[in-house]
Amino acid sequence: MPPHSAEKHPDGTLTLHLGREELVLRRRYESLSILNDLLIAIWFLAGSVLFFSAETTYAGTWLFVIGSAELAVRPVIRLSRRVHLRRVGGHESAADF
Repeated sequence: MPPHSAEKHPDGTLTLHLGREELVLRRRYESLSILNDLLIAIWFLAGSVLFFSAETTYAGTWLFVIGSAELAVRPVIRLSRRVHLRRVGGHESAADF
C-alpha cells in the first residue's frame, strides 16, 4: 500500500493510511502548539493576578506583553507545519485550516 492512501468501506467509514514521517511531524507540531497555548494561558493568568495590586501592575503588564507576543507564535507554528508537511509530501486535511 502507498505511504499516503485512503480506503472507503461499504459501511461509509474512511480509513486513511499516512506515511510514518507525516504522522510523526503532525504529532510534533501538535505538541508544540499545545505547549504554546499553555504558556499563553499562564502568562495571561499570572498577569491578571498581578493586576490585583498596584505594586505588581508593572510586572503584570509585562506578562500581558509576553502573552501577546506568544499569540503571534501560533500562526508561525501552523505555517511551519504546513511548509514542512508539503516538503515531505504530506496531505493537508480540514484540521489543518
